[in-house]
Formats: sequence, C-alpha cells, structure tokens
Amino acid sequence: MSQNQVPTAPVVTLFESYGCGAEEIGRRVAEQLGVQFLSQVYSSEQLEAADRGQTEEADGPLLRLFKRFGVETAELDNILVPSDQADENQMILDNNRTILEATAQGGVVLGRNATVVLAQNPAALHVKLDGPVEVRVQRAAAAAGIDEARAARRQVHEDEVRAAMSQRLYHWDPRVNDRYDLVVNVGRVDVDTTVALIVAAAKMQAARA
Repeated sequence: MSQNQVPTAPVVTLFESYGCGAEEIGRRVAEQLGVQFLSQVYSSEQLEAADRGQTEEADGPLLRLFKRFGVETAELDNILVPSDQADENQMILDNNRTILEATAQGGVVLGRNATVVLAQNPAALHVKLDGPVEVRVQRAAAAAGIDEARAARRQVHEDEVRAAMSQRLYHWDPRVNDRYDLVVNVGRVDVDTTVALIVAAAKMQAARA
C-alpha cells in the first residue's frame, strides 16, 4: 500500500438461520472492527405477531404482506396488487440507500439482503450463520426467554418468511450458500470463535480491497 492510499474499512454482511445468535455476534464483530452495526429491519417478535394476524397497519407493507399472504412466493407473485408493488419498490430503494450509507465508512449489516446489495463491494465479507435446527431452537429459546415449543414455531415460520421475501424482493435464496465467503456452523463453533473468525476474515478482505 502506498503512502497516499487510505486503508479500506471492513464491511461485513450477515445472514442467519433462526437462532444462530447473529445479533450478538454482529454487534461484537462491529465493536472489534471499529465500525457501526446495522440490525435487521424486523425482529422475531414482529414476524411472530404478523403470523398471528396481530400486525398493525403502521408496521409497513412488508408485514402487511406477511399477514395477508403468508410465505408462499407463488402467492406473492400472483396476488400482489399495484399498490403493494409500489410499496415494494420503495422498500427496496430505501433499504439500498440505508445499507450504502451505513457502510460508507465500514460496517456490519445483519439481514436486509445486504449480501446482494453489497455484492459488488470488494471490501465486503459475506457471512452466513447456520447450524442444526435443534441447536438453534435451544439457543433462541434461551436468548428470548421463551419455551422451546414456541421457539420451534418461530424457527419454521421465520426461516421460511425471510427466505421468501428475499426471493420476492431481491430474487435470491439466502439458504443457498453460493453468495457467501464464509459459512459458520454455530453447532460446532462457539460464539467467541465465530466472532474471531469473522473479524480476521473481514480484515483480510478489506486489506485485499
């Protein structure tokens, strides 16, 4: 690196299967990299409320879609009315702008389809957290203070919903690993090691950029 070159700040995108602890991991990675953390738009509690039909209109078009149509992408493709399509287009534009602004000086982004939005950013490290369902359900139940039966219901719904909306809005399936630089099995790798792996890889990626 020449004297006139400024080091590129690290950028990390995170996608998690439900229950992998990405919120904690993402915040710790951001802290160690010295960049900001941008969490996902909708929490597990909001998605659960939408699944139960408890979503308020003010929660926005995405949750209205969950409430009305569930998670079947074929239904979403066939039933969406023009006003919903307009909402979707605006959601995509707003999401893209938020991600680009948040990572202009480096950052860690959880969800938000940032893996696709930042696909052309040479400094970005794209990470997926996954693991056995039973491990993820146990961890999610403990973290949220709920019983495992409720966490199991959340797992089925949330994994389907997040994948379906990624397919609908950004035309990709986050469950397929071909867009990720690093996939971590949280059933075999503990949180401290996961954080260390991501931090080290992100620094290397930024240095290469």
